[in-house]
Order: sequence, then structure tokens, then C-alpha cells
Amino acid sequence: MGDLFGIIAPVFICTALGWGWVRSSRSYDRELITVLIADIGAPCLVFSRLVALEVEPEAMAEMAMAAGISVAAFALAGIAILRLAGLPLNTYLCPLVFGNQGNMGLPVCLFAFGQEGLALAIAYFSVTATLQFTAGISIWSGRWSLRELARTPLIHAVVLAVAVLASGTAVPAWIWNTAEILGGFAIPLMLVTLGASLAELRVARIGRSVLLAFCRLGIGFGVGVALAAILDLSGVARGVLILQCSMPAAVFNYLFAQRYQRAPEEVASIVVVSTLLAFAGLPLLLGFLI
Repeated sequence: MGDLFGIIAPVFICTALGWGWVRSSRSYDRELITVLIADIGAPCLVFSRLVALEVEPEAMAEMAMAAGISVAAFALAGIAILRLAGLPLNTYLCPLVFGNQGNMGLPVCLFAFGQEGLALAIAYFSVTATLQFTAGISIWSGRWSLRELARTPLIHAVVLAVAVLASGTAVPAWIWNTAEILGGFAIPLMLVTLGASLAELRVARIGRSVLLAFCRLGIGFGVGVALAAILDLSGVARGVLILQCSMPAAVFNYLFAQRYQRAPEEVASIVVVSTLLAFAGLPLLLGFLI
């Protein structure tokens, strides 16, 4: 029980700090901090963790493959559900497909499974983030554009890290240390920003939001468990895959819905409700995995 509390408490406390900061009417420049995380913190975290692998490259590749398969499974299930419900895909599909593997998934995997768990979680996150900024944006906007991919620093970090690993090049200490320092602010700021986002977003169409939030979490958990069994994963790899699959709808879904005017209030509701449900169910999920 103590181990479980030690995992959950930092996630709740950091998120609560962000929520309390905004609710106390203090200024929180969420747009600036989101840019700092997306353009500096997360890319440096990904690069520094990948080039200092404490996990076998085969395990990282298997997790990356599992991430791609899981996203495809989420998409197929989401399309089927939305077709049955008569809801537009370009508004509701992405919240069912893309979970919060960054802001929430990375910290939970770190606290639950240590550095090995973080490395595997980063492999999963790198794939889903790449798909979110390519296929996801195409769904929101209704058009395909390689420009967004070329402008995404996270993609550059992944490509650079893979090139370093493939070539066997030694990364100079000053580069790795710089990436390590800058990547260090990503996880705490992700959690604080998640809390700030929850304090600012508003719930609309509560019935539909609850239904789609349950769909997001249920599909995620089901796909994670099934895929772990199919790939014969065990230990940390199994735990990381199921945890990352079970994350709530990503906050970025709301940002994209707002940018492309796809019912942002309703998308915000799905994000808020699924996150609250995920927090409520996190002790049970971790108890099941650990």
C-alpha cells in the first residue's frame, strides 16, 4: 500500500498545485508553458533518455511497434462507436484515439516502474505524439500536411536520437548534460499544466462527455491488456503498455479542436471527465499492474 501511495501521491500533488494555482486567480501562462514543454522540455527529455538507453533496443522497438498497433486499434474502435452514435469523426475521433501519454503517462510510468519504465513510456509516447501531430492534425483540419511534421521539435529529437544510436556516435557530455537539464523540467511542468488545464476547462453536454470518456478509458484498457497478451509482454513492459493505453484524452485534443473550431467546449468536456475518471481509477489500475 505504501508503494502504491508513493506512486500516486506525486502525480496528484503536482496536478493539484496547477489546479489550485489557477483557481486562486493567479496568472498561469498555459500557452507559453505548453510551448516550452512541447518545443524544449519534451524533445530534450526524449533525446536524453533515448541516447542513454538503460533498456535493450529490441524492447524499445517492440514498445514502439505496440504503440502504433494500439493507435490503429483505438481508431478502428472509435470509428465504429462514432458511426453507431451518428457523431462526426473530425470532432470526436481524436479524443478517443490520442491519450495523455505525455502529461500524465510519463510521470505515472516513471513513479511506478523507475527509469526503465520511463524509457519504455517515452518509446510509446514518441510514436503516439508523432501520429497526433500528423494523422491527428489531418483529422482535425480535414487535410494532410507534412509542414506540421517538419515543424515538430519532438520528431527532430526522435530522429536525431535514432541516428545517434544507429551510428554508435558518442554524444559529447556537454550536449547530453544540457539535454538532461532541459528535459528535467518537462515532467513536473506537464503535471502542473495538466492541473491548470483542468481548472480552466469547462464541462458541456455532460451525458455525452461521460459516455465518450468511458469509451476512451475502456477501449484503452482493453486494447492494452489484449495487446500485452498477444505480444507476450511481461513485467515492466506489460505495465507500461497497459498504463499508456489507459490514459485519458490528451489536452492537446482541446487545443486542436479550438484551433480548427471543432466543438472545443465538448472536446474540453471529454478531456476533463476522462481525466477525472482516470485519476479516480488510477489506484485500481496500479494495483492490478503492480
